[in-house]
Amino acid sequence: MTTSRKYEPPKPSKEDAVHAGIRAGLSIIPVATELFQHFVTPPLERRRERWMDEVGKALQDLEENKGVKLEELQSNDVFIDTLLQASQIAIRNSQQEKRRALRNAILNAALPNPPEQSLQQIFLSWVDAFTIWHLRILKLFHNAERWAAENNHQFPTVSIGGSLANNILESAFPELRDNRTLYDQIWRELVQRGLVNTDSLRGTMSQQGLMSKKTTDLGAQFLKFIEEPK
Repeated sequence: MTTSRKYEPPKPSKEDAVHAGIRAGLSIIPVATELFQHFVTPPLERRRERWMDEVGKALQDLEENKGVKLEELQSNDVFIDTLLQASQIAIRNSQQEKRRALRNAILNAALPNPPEQSLQQIFLSWVDAFTIWHLRILKLFHNAERWAAENNHQFPTVSIGGSLANNILESAFPELRDNRTLYDQIWRELVQRGLVNTDSLRGTMSQQGLMSKKTTDLGAQFLKFIEEPK
């Protein structure tokens, strides 16, 4: 070996290149983690604090106006399970309608004679999986006349030959008129879960049929659980 070759730095092997790439990648991880925390942690903390404030005030109201004893709820494992499950879902959501449904579920779980624990868990999992349109559509067809009264809405008059249930839906929610694929999928999912008793929105019905309740007993229980206690 010549003197000049002896003092030349060794050329990197393929293995050296792989190791260098791994080291470079690892050096990025702390920066990426910090960036992720910068974007996620503050909004997450704000959601958590806002949620705890909402639920705390609502539970305090139950204590003052419904006679619920909060110290008893602290030792109620079923209620604590529901509280934790609903809170985890709520913190992941920014949609106020879903957060309100979850808050109402906690309140109904705190009142006497709540649904059986397994049903509570199922109902909360549905709130998590459903979109706000699932909840809106289910409530509409639970009692269309009451929905119309609460929303100051007039449904179209049915012709002699009858009308389709989807006409009621599109009248209530005009923004869905050009999105039948979406609401047909939502309806199929409500049918699959046993929440409605009509397989399709395409069947022709009379005025009385269109206004009739289309939720099953399970669907009615679900809505009651996520609506504000009376």
